[in-house]
Amino acid sequence: MRLTQLTEKIDVDATVRAVGYGRIALGVSYLAAPGVALRLWPGPSRGVTTHANEAILAMMARSIGGRDVGLGMGALLAQKHGSPVRGWLEAALLADVADAVAILLAFRHLPRAKAVLMLGAAVGTAAAGRALASAVG
Repeated sequence: MRLTQLTEKIDVDATVRAVGYGRIALGVSYLAAPGVALRLWPGPSRGVTTHANEAILAMMARSIGGRDVGLGMGALLAQKHGSPVRGWLEAALLADVADAVAILLAFRHLPRAKAVLMLGAAVGTAAAGRALASAVG
């Protein structure tokens, strides 16, 4: 199925809202409970890290959470006010591509299963973001 055929079959406005709310939910979870988020990420086990390293990792998780809240809110507010949404979707796409590149650069040092899952998620959300950005015009 071609990209244009796929985007013709979806309710673009509802999909933008779902993506926006999904990013906000993910971001809030990273802000509120970075330790839980960090257990999902590839990297050293909790027993290997120091308290300082854990604080740095929690700060990074919260930064990513803030990024996702901002991207999701930006898309929703643009849609609500009749402003262009595409730029917000493209910004989210860029963030997802940056995540994928970061995972690829560290891939050989990460636990394989988690690295593959995280890379798949980053590439998948980037591809979905591209399709959605194209669909909104």
